[in-house]
Amino acid sequence: NAFSIGIELDNAGLLQKRNSGYYTHFGKKVNDNNVVLKTNSVPAPKDGEVLLRTIYLSLDPYMRGRMSDAESYADPVKIGDVMVGATVCQVEQSNHPDYQKGEWVLAYTGWQEYAISDTEGLMKLGKNPENPSYALGIMGMPGFTAYMGLLDIGEPKQGETVVVAAATGPVGATVGQIAKLKGCKVVGVAGGKEKCQHAVKNLGFDACIDHKANDFAEQLSAACNNGIDVYYENVGGHVFDAVLPLLNTKARVPLCGLVSQYNATELPPGPDRLSMLMGQILTKRIKMQGFIIFDDYAHRYDEFAKDMQAWLSEGKVKYKEHLEADFENTLNAFNAMLNGENFGKTVVQVQQPI
Repeated sequence: NAFSIGIELDNAGLLQKRNSGYYTHFGKKVNDNNVVLKTNSVPAPKDGEVLLRTIYLSLDPYMRGRMSDAESYADPVKIGDVMVGATVCQVEQSNHPDYQKGEWVLAYTGWQEYAISDTEGLMKLGKNPENPSYALGIMGMPGFTAYMGLLDIGEPKQGETVVVAAATGPVGATVGQIAKLKGCKVVGVAGGKEKCQHAVKNLGFDACIDHKANDFAEQLSAACNNGIDVYYENVGGHVFDAVLPLLNTKARVPLCGLVSQYNATELPPGPDRLSMLMGQILTKRIKMQGFIIFDDYAHRYDEFAKDMQAWLSEGKVKYKEHLEADFENTLNAFNAMLNGENFGKTVVQVQQPI
């Protein structure tokens, strides 16, 4: 699995780049035995196609589900295929009249350095975007997920209490800041003192509780002295266990993800608490709704983009990236993100810009 970008001479004496990418062969645990780095020749674009040079690769929790053959909302990546993922690329070579060399685009070309595209599904970002990687985070899927899940499903009202887990991640941090803009009390949940301090001091949360604390449930209850009206769920596990008894009548729970469970291969041990959960949903008339952002809300992206661009330009929403500068370390960065070791939106810089 040694990483290298080979360069060789072709028959014409021209330098020919090599294309490295991660290919899948999945097992129960994601490691370099089942996600391997291979090197192939870079293909040439045909008429109507472009060759894309990957600059930034997004790493997101949903990818773990694509590495499993368990039934889900999207098909798993086939063994031997390039691992999927959103990317910000530059056009390296163009045989398409609408695309010029050097243009930036948002694509979905996965864990590889180069890709051929017929341009379908590409979103132009311009020739000199100020922060091109933001298209993978605050202006992309994570920001959009936070916005629609909170505002459309969570429906926060001024004075209500909103709790969000993974509070310094790209979704959670955005949820909390939007909730503050809507006049809510915001309590975050994060792993470690540094992340909790960041949520309060830099993001403006009213409180943030360390889920690693032995008295986590007690601290959360004290911070939510009037109960919880909106819980934005993206973690599950013992965090939800502490949240459930604090949910108020007619609370709303946008269900975005369950990152604590993504590596699980069986149900956790313990008593069956499903009837207790259903009873709480019934008696408190709790609304709990899952959603898939682009399946459910693609038609509302412009609405989100208008609001988010305004909030960013006015300094009302802050954004933090966790940048991995070594493509060879992508797998380690991915597992670190699943374990909560990232601080902000995880992005890999695959190559330098043209």
